[in-house]
Amino acid sequence: GSTRRDQTGFEALFENYSFVNNNAVSKSMQKIFSLLDTEDDNEHMKKFSESVRQRCEIATTADQRQKIIIELYDKFFKTALPLTVERLGIVYTPVEVVDFILQSVNDVLKKNFNRTLSNKKVHILDPFTGTGTFITRLIQSGLIQQKDLLRKYQNELHANEIILLAYYIAAINIENTFHDALGLKDFFPFDGICFTDTFQTFEDDDKNQAQTSLENFKDPLQENSERVKEQIDTEIKIIIGNPPYSVGQKSANDNAQNNFYPKIEERISLTYAAGTNATNKNSLYDSYIKAFRWASDRIGDSGVIGFVTNAGWIDGAAMDGMRNCFVKEFSEVYVFNLRGNQRTQGEMSRREGGKIFGSGSRAPIAITILVKNPAHIGDAEIFYLDIGDYLSRDEKLSRIQAVRTVLSDEFKIITPNDKGDWINQRGNDFENFIPLAPAKKFDATAQSFFSTYSCGLQTNRDAWVYNFSHSELEKNIQLTIDYYNTHTPLDVDPTKITWASSTVSYKNRGQKIIFDSAKIFHGIYRPFCKENVYYDEYLNHRRYQLPKIFPTGNEENFLICVPGIGDSKNFSAFIVNKICDLGIEGASQCFPLYWYEAAAQGNLFGDSYERRDGVTEFILGRAKILYGLDVTREDIFYYVYGFLHLPAYREKFSAELKKSLPRIFLVEDAKKFWALVKAGRELAEIHLHYEEQEPPAQVEVVGGGNYRVKKLRFAKDDRTTLIYNEYITIKNIPLKSFEYVVNGRSPLEWIMDRYQVKVDSASGIENNPNDWCDEHGDEKYILNLILSCITVSMKTLEIVENLPAVEF
Repeated sequence: GSTRRDQTGFEALFENYSFVNNNAVSKSMQKIFSLLDTEDDNEHMKKFSESVRQRCEIATTADQRQKIIIELYDKFFKTALPLTVERLGIVYTPVEVVDFILQSVNDVLKKNFNRTLSNKKVHILDPFTGTGTFITRLIQSGLIQQKDLLRKYQNELHANEIILLAYYIAAINIENTFHDALGLKDFFPFDGICFTDTFQTFEDDDKNQAQTSLENFKDPLQENSERVKEQIDTEIKIIIGNPPYSVGQKSANDNAQNNFYPKIEERISLTYAAGTNATNKNSLYDSYIKAFRWASDRIGDSGVIGFVTNAGWIDGAAMDGMRNCFVKEFSEVYVFNLRGNQRTQGEMSRREGGKIFGSGSRAPIAITILVKNPAHIGDAEIFYLDIGDYLSRDEKLSRIQAVRTVLSDEFKIITPNDKGDWINQRGNDFENFIPLAPAKKFDATAQSFFSTYSCGLQTNRDAWVYNFSHSELEKNIQLTIDYYNTHTPLDVDPTKITWASSTVSYKNRGQKIIFDSAKIFHGIYRPFCKENVYYDEYLNHRRYQLPKIFPTGNEENFLICVPGIGDSKNFSAFIVNKICDLGIEGASQCFPLYWYEAAAQGNLFGDSYERRDGVTEFILGRAKILYGLDVTREDIFYYVYGFLHLPAYREKFSAELKKSLPRIFLVEDAKKFWALVKAGRELAEIHLHYEEQEPPAQVEVVGGGNYRVKKLRFAKDDRTTLIYNEYITIKNIPLKSFEYVVNGRSPLEWIMDRYQVKVDSASGIENNPNDWCDEHGDEKYILNLILSCITVSMKTLEIVENLPAVEF
């Protein structure tokens, strides 16, 4: 059984290990784990147990012991239960963060209510307790006086956990910590912990997840079920913890979709979602957002919430309604922005600094303390502190310890603007500019630069429908189509198919898919990276408006691509003349020179499609008035591309460009207009023909003979030298070339990222850039591409530096 299996590790962590037999759920653990007992499970637990034993040999304090529990269980869950980690967003909290939240909650409780965490009837709940770190650190912190500890432990501390193993460890951890704190020999069980889904307790059907999922053990868990009901009836005023992070599964193959909670989601819809004008509101249903909504409702009209969560809500475009709700629902809001957004690249990523949760989360992180004080009148006071640039994880943890509490003088009041911005506040000038995007797509009367636009191609199965090799792509597509046609969505084999909601829907409707080699085109997968793509209604998850921009895939067209709303990277623009992926820019939005409409019957030329202009009559008319009748739509298209490269525009409106699609204007000076048209054409010529630029004179290629790549890399601490392979080195790369950035990377860095041999972990599909060279009969293609793209950078920077000055 599991208890025997990992006993050595538990004994190392918990000196009073024998008392776990008194826990309500642990009494049935032997039976439960015996059902789960597999050879793989045994091996995981043996390794885990040995890790615990070895680490505990060097742990001498309670603080060190808690760190061991957090780190080891974090690693264990990722290895043993990866889909559970993805579905619930399991990450365990550093003790420095836990201590900061506990101290802050105690301080604001004292400030607002003249109470402390030690006072009688101050009930404290950790609704997502994990390994019990928040409750154990609270017991160890001294914030609860020694005389109050037994009462608090027996009556006023509460914790919930839905992962069985985590629940087990949390119960043992809390009980052991309590007995250590008071030096007790007699055993006092921790009756405040419940094996339950916190969100489910909020729903109308009062089902206990533990009860329903473990029907064979109704009797041993009856006590747990009663605890859940008792907790629901308790007036909770303090909620602390680290809510789950995940927004859901990556693909339908994973079977890791978040649970659906109708009541909480309805509350989000009526509050956070109702208060935003954002089109895409999916991020508002992330688990951590649900936790904020649930906690605010749970404490009623008074209380304190202390969470560490994803920080996306602070500045997210779709979260303005949530921020506005915070202003109305609470009396005080404290935000400690710990940064660490690793979904950025390059200099921006370095500025964001270390990840507080290590490899557990690539998202930015924030500590948030929310206070509801019914005596407060008016909107909430908002206090904010940014942890700073370029700090490592350890430096951030030290800084958190130094700041100590949200009542530190380092927190400063911020006042939201009328757009719901708290930080990176937008001004009003931008709103007076002319939008690139129409309010309604394909509107001939739109008062915008373009009559339509589209996201890039979203496949939801990139490994299957993109490949450097035409022949391998054909094989992959035929394999997955055969599997689709002969299996149901219940048949999950990632080496044969990636199910997405679209393919599931097609299958359920009885749709057959037929392979067509004519649907393979050259597409732009990422900046400066062409691959073969299978462009198909059924195997591309979303094509958005691309069928009207490239209806057959062979049309002549040009698209200016910009990031979608909410992208975290600095703004950039990139032009393409082929089908492009959603990732060409962050959730790319693409503005076409042309779009195509199905030809009416009786077309004299027999064409299937008629070409329409993407640039509006409205903006053409204005331009003709300002600059003369010779102005064409094509001139305006390239004017837009030139204007979007203005450094002053990008800098002044950086906040607006993260939360809105671009708005620009027609300059009053005709000379500047034509200068921007000329620059836009030159930039487009370089960016569209990036493969054909002359190699830079100063760059030196040393070696030769073998031009195949595995993984390009810089020489150690030297970005002027690129190790191409064991036979070839590229030297004297100008550092200035890295200053031209598209979608977070310079052209050379994009080539390094994409032109390496990669094997998709789920499908096992290899994507080998050398295949492109072989199939095109050009063994030096990648080497020449590197040299050419260094030139692209240098030429682009020269053009940008000489753009005319435009006043905003």
